[in-house]
Amino acid sequence: MMPFDTITLPEPTTESQPSAEELLQIAGRLRLKTIELYRKANAGHIGCSLSCLDLMLATLIHHRCSDEVFLLSKGHAAAALYVCLNHLGEISDETLDTFYQNGTVLPAHPAPNQISGIPFATGSLGHGLPIGTGIAHADKLRGSDATTYVLMSDGETNEGTTWEAAHFAVRQGLDNLIVLIDKNGLQGFGETLDVFGDTANPRTWESMGFEVVETDGHDVPTLIECVSRLKNARNGRPKVIVAHTVKGRGVSYMENRLEWHYLPMNPEQYGQARTEISTRYGLGQVQEA
Repeated sequence: MMPFDTITLPEPTTESQPSAEELLQIAGRLRLKTIELYRKANAGHIGCSLSCLDLMLATLIHHRCSDEVFLLSKGHAAAALYVCLNHLGEISDETLDTFYQNGTVLPAHPAPNQISGIPFATGSLGHGLPIGTGIAHADKLRGSDATTYVLMSDGETNEGTTWEAAHFAVRQGLDNLIVLIDKNGLQGFGETLDVFGDTANPRTWESMGFEVVETDGHDVPTLIECVSRLKNARNGRPKVIVAHTVKGRGVSYMENRLEWHYLPMNPEQYGQARTEISTRYGLGQVQEA
């Protein structure tokens, strides 16, 4: 087994915060690293990783403190999680390069007890929020001010365990819990509206007792402000951000296309994806990986 990667995280600070342009470029570089991982692995789940990267940038990278937990409940977007933890220094470049390989600590879905920023296995949908509510409840009981973040897919709100956990969070007044829903409108077998209806509807969450924010899931400065406001609102209500996102965001032929939940890229597609991301995110000429 490879050694456990650990690092002491710096506390987020309000000093020298990145500008909107800098955040855009960070989002672009994270995307380039993500598609590079998928190219080397010749693997799928690219579209769902690109739809949630900006949510991770605003929370995991920008807001999470050293005593806080971030859970990627939609574990099939693991490459995006690994790239963000690499950006933070929690996963080394050498370890990141083993993604999807035999013996790796970075498999297709996150594995527990290998990387300090990944405390639980996720990927079987509907399990992240129950775990997150348990962590948030434990923090309440021990008097901690830590916030727990859970990033879910909209298709995942089909799962009954999601709603059991949501009711528990309301009942226990877990205002230290922030749920982020990656609402890209697509799931494994079609559009979410056609499969099981709009189970990620903001009004549903609000009627249960959650404090709800509905926003553009790719507007990183706005997301950062939303998370900051919700994190400081200790009002007895758990929080949810319903983020409207685009599956495959940043690559034109992947955007809003169900097949990019599964397909790997061929060399020509990879080259086009790199060019489009570099242009769209203000990165200029990027050398071939």
